[in-house]
Amino acid sequence: MASSTVGAPTVPLPRVPAEEAAYASWYRRVLGWAVMDGPPAQLVTGSRFDVLELPCDAGAALLRRPVATGPVALTGRRMRFLVAAGGAEELAGLLDWLEWGGVELDLLALGAGGRITAPAPPGGAPDPRGAAVWLRPPEQGCEAVLPALPGLGEGTGPARRPDLVRLVAAAATECHRARLRRRTTRSGQPLAFS
Repeated sequence: MASSTVGAPTVPLPRVPAEEAAYASWYRRVLGWAVMDGPPAQLVTGSRFDVLELPCDAGAALLRRPVATGPVALTGRRMRFLVAAGGAEELAGLLDWLEWGGVELDLLALGAGGRITAPAPPGGAPDPRGAAVWLRPPEQGCEAVLPALPGLGEGTGPARRPDLVRLVAAAATECHRARLRRRTTRSGQPLAFS
């Protein structure tokens, strides 16, 4: 009597495009960052870095200010500023302390358990998806220069980390200005800034 084996139905695994696998590999190998395979590949926040996310018009204005930042990515109409791990937990308290508490800013923070779409690695081919690009790319060891609360960074002087308080203050100001600009553009009412 011949035995027949009935196997469990096979579920095809999702196919990961070659460039997605290369993105994930680069982030793991070169930067040591946690990556969730895609598509699209996603960078995990909360261990090596957190993210401040704001509208791209506010982010563009922030990049023109003399405020030190870490790596910055653009995804659609949102800019993502990488900050030291733990910075996301401080956002609400910093906004209150800076007297921005209760003001609608469209300034978000992603910390532990969050993810962002991985832009194409710097120096590589442009992202064929058009989903995410680095405006200020990360470099190996960039965690040492991510904006952090004063006293959390190593060193002093030029080797000191950029200041998270200054970055959040400038980001809140630019988010507020951008919101007012968008509102006045719709209403046709001119707005003056000092």
